[in-house]
Amino acid sequence: MSTTTKIDFIYLSEQDMIRAGVTDMLACVNTMEEMFGLLYAGDYRMAGPNNDSHGAMVIFPQESPFPNMPKPTADRRMMAMPAYLGGSFCTAGVKWYGSNIANREKGLPRSILMFTLNDPDTGAPLAHMSANLLSAYRTGAIPGVGARHLARKDSKVVGLLGPGVMGKTTLAAFIAVCPHIDTLKIKGRGQKSLDDFIAWVKHTYPQITTIEVVDTLEAVVRDSDLVTYCSSGATGDPSLYPIVRREWVKPGAFLAMPASCSLDAGMEQADVRKVLDNTGLYQAWFEELPKPAHHNVPVIGVRFMDMIAEGKMQLDDVEDIGKIIAGAAPGRRNDEEIIIMSVGGMPVEDVAWGTVVYRNAVKQGIGVTLNLWETPELR
Repeated sequence: MSTTTKIDFIYLSEQDMIRAGVTDMLACVNTMEEMFGLLYAGDYRMAGPNNDSHGAMVIFPQESPFPNMPKPTADRRMMAMPAYLGGSFCTAGVKWYGSNIANREKGLPRSILMFTLNDPDTGAPLAHMSANLLSAYRTGAIPGVGARHLARKDSKVVGLLGPGVMGKTTLAAFIAVCPHIDTLKIKGRGQKSLDDFIAWVKHTYPQITTIEVVDTLEAVVRDSDLVTYCSSGATGDPSLYPIVRREWVKPGAFLAMPASCSLDAGMEQADVRKVLDNTGLYQAWFEELPKPAHHNVPVIGVRFMDMIAEGKMQLDDVEDIGKIIAGAAPGRRNDEEIIIMSVGGMPVEDVAWGTVVYRNAVKQGIGVTLNLWETPELR
């Protein structure tokens, strides 16, 4: 039996990723749904002692004697997010990124991301790929998976805070699974981002016949069938996170929150159904973070962990979307039920969508083949 020690892998630029289908939102939603089934079955691994960690982050101090050390400004992160995913994927990988909100002043995205996909047996690289679109689409797809199972089938009105990348992909996912959407209410910080977003919506989704710019959170939420908060901002004080008040929320609304969010006492009540992308992710965060954890990670699922620790609710009061997808828990129970889903983001999502896009690229001959070695110098 002949074996080779040669290792090649492919490099995929952002344009290569687009040609290989990274922006196919319906395919991404379907892939994320399959991934959640594997999560529920346990056929995955992430980092940390409970195998559910979001990743490992480099944290910079407020004060440093070293003048070149980065300052801990808003959204300043350097992070590695590794995972393995089984099933039809059977791959491993890691996303590495640096993030700094000041990048926008340089004409760059807030975060700059790369993803390496590996053979889980040897650890050899299969691909090294641009990951901004990969990450954006897998993040947006998760609210789409939630809406497929938990939104009312006749949902028409979307309320959206934050006309940025996450807002685009979340709206794209909602539209992929809710064909009756025809109205968008949107709140943003600046006129340019609003204008750009509206132009994109008009060009991409002509079925949205009504677009209304609103200037309060109440207007975003009130009378909306689907609500999402996608704005970034400083963490530390939950009273400054964008809030959802129960009195604003329409009966039967589905809320998907992939960014900063806080809830009033009414929304924290037991009759508001609380769904997580993966309970273990939030338990890992809660173990890793100073308390209250929601001061440090502004995603609403972290607040649920604080509430459990404070005795305000039980672990059984939150549900995993994977359990619902697997049919082990019901989807929407009735047309009046209010459901809120926390979207934390997990490296298994990058592995799942990265694997699909990589395989598309291989089939279509997309990307640049790079050689690691013919024979390793050290072995």
